[in-house]
Amino acid sequence: MTLHTLELGESGSRVVFLHGLFGQGRNWNTLGKQLADKHRVTLVDLPHHGRSPQPDTFDYLEVTAAVAELLSADGGADDPATVVGHSMGGKVAMLLAITRPELVAKLVVADMSPVVYERVGGFRTYVDAMQGLDLDRITRREEADAGMREAVPDPIIRGFLLQNLRRDGDGWRWAMNLDVLGRDLDRIGDWPAEELKAYEPYEGPVLWLAGELSNYVTDEYAPAMKEWFPRYRKVTIKGAGHWVHSEKPDIFLATLRQFLGD
Repeated sequence: MTLHTLELGESGSRVVFLHGLFGQGRNWNTLGKQLADKHRVTLVDLPHHGRSPQPDTFDYLEVTAAVAELLSADGGADDPATVVGHSMGGKVAMLLAITRPELVAKLVVADMSPVVYERVGGFRTYVDAMQGLDLDRITRREEADAGMREAVPDPIIRGFLLQNLRRDGDGWRWAMNLDVLGRDLDRIGDWPAEELKAYEPYEGPVLWLAGELSNYVTDEYAPAMKEWFPRYRKVTIKGAGHWVHSEKPDIFLATLRQFLGD
């Protein structure tokens, strides 16, 4: 499974960014460009998203294997990367560190924990809103925005989702595997604990960035993080919700640079 990537920077250590559900590699473009002065940055479209392949089902270990294949083909254990993952991408980054630790020099997890999340209602609302748009009747992006306004009143989230709406000839299409992602939301909220019994905890350095206003990282999840990542350091970003990197980009970047040793 060959993943689509965007490469920035020509020297320094490698930093790989993994986006969350309904995202794309280019969501990290601004941060990536800022880091490219000292690092080789890779922005990845994960499977089911952007320009990467769209399998028939969502499976975390398959997604992780695709990222491992990407890193192995470009340096591998001889050039391990700092892997930064947000939300769904955070789980992929954690699984990569556990299953292929030789590929991960450092790990950064943005507002996600290694646990099962059963609350997928909000994401179901987003799927229904996107699937409810009649793309054959839309002539301008503003019409799509208006069509989703009632179901997704937050303009920032609505704009984030609409970044996936692409021109396709004279019409429009969603640049993600919307049917599969919507159907497999429970899988996306899962954590493959049973499959991980054969692996050891990741012993490398870990930065765990949590949004103060988010409920994805709580004290009750700390034991699970400690179990799999004994060398983690948690930083809570004040005033930020789940999208910590877009809500507080300056603080996110400064904390990341410190972790990278810039």
